[in-house]
Amino acid sequence: MTNGLSHITFIVADLDRMEEVLTTVLGARKIYDSGDQTFSLSQERFFDIGGVWVATMRGEPLPSRSYNHVAFQIDDAEYDGCLARIRSLGLDVREGRARVAGEGRSIYFHDHDNHLFELHSGTLEERLARYAQGRLDPESGTD
Repeated sequence: MTNGLSHITFIVADLDRMEEVLTTVLGARKIYDSGDQTFSLSQERFFDIGGVWVATMRGEPLPSRSYNHVAFQIDDAEYDGCLARIRSLGLDVREGRARVAGEGRSIYFHDHDNHLFELHSGTLEERLARYAQGRLDPESGTD
């Protein structure tokens, strides 16, 4: 049985460029930089993002994009600011999927190495509560 999430690792072509994405968009705090030393497979950096250990390692970027993604929770009041920071870095914002009211809002964006990130303003509890209501008729507000 697991005790929870240990860390997330992203393989990136440019450690500095990814650091800018993580610190500017996600508010990451860098906690380690291997510099020229290599303890693992390649040069690496560690970040803390809301209590989650995120590692970046130099290497070949993903060959293509997919919907596989990592989602970070944001406050709804931060939505517009986050979107502006993503766009200021020239990152590719992906059109979000259709949503039902009450499940939060999301910003999806790809980094320079084809990783897909989501910034989501809802919680699991809110989503499950909304889904428990079933599909609502948009005109009447009923199922």
